[in-house]
Amino acid sequence: MSRASPGTPCPGHGAAAGGDRGGAGRRGLGLALLGLAGCGFQPLHAPGPMANGTDLAAELGAVRIGPIFERTGQLLRRYLQQRMEDGRPGTAARYELRTGVTIATDLQGYREDGTISRIRYLATAAFTMVRIGPPEEEVLRGSARRFDAYNIPELQFFAADVSRDAMERRLMEGLAEDITRRVALELRRRGQG
Repeated sequence: MSRASPGTPCPGHGAAAGGDRGGAGRRGLGLALLGLAGCGFQPLHAPGPMANGTDLAAELGAVRIGPIFERTGQLLRRYLQQRMEDGRPGTAARYELRTGVTIATDLQGYREDGTISRIRYLATAAFTMVRIGPPEEEVLRGSARRFDAYNIPELQFFAADVSRDAMERRLMEGLAEDITRRVALELRRRGQG
């Protein structure tokens, strides 16, 4: 078996065979990014002020997360706080995010003896963000949905509990990311106007 020396294209590869796709792809990506910059595209969480002079991180830091009940609600609240309040500690509260979580289960797998082997969860979080102060003003209302599943190993109860806990954390983290994105978009929209 022969080896090609460094810098020598392999047969069927390289520029002569049209294999310089990596360079062309990078050039195309660069041109696309330049085009986006020209049309005013700005990443959602990009640092810097919005049109009204405020910083998006500071606006997210001004959102307080109301209590959310049950264990999954506590997980969701913690993930929301990490994404919003913790970004700028000490920022005065201007908004409150009120959220409720409902979870539905769907039994998806059974063993020959009739015991359950897989469960799917569908989590829905309805949320409302209000501006704090007299009078309260509703700023945003919406909902987010995520689903995930876990397997129940046969005669391994600890493993089933660990799988369920990990699945609940993934669900709540996903909901928190979706809600934070919606809140950030609304705050950016208000900051541009």
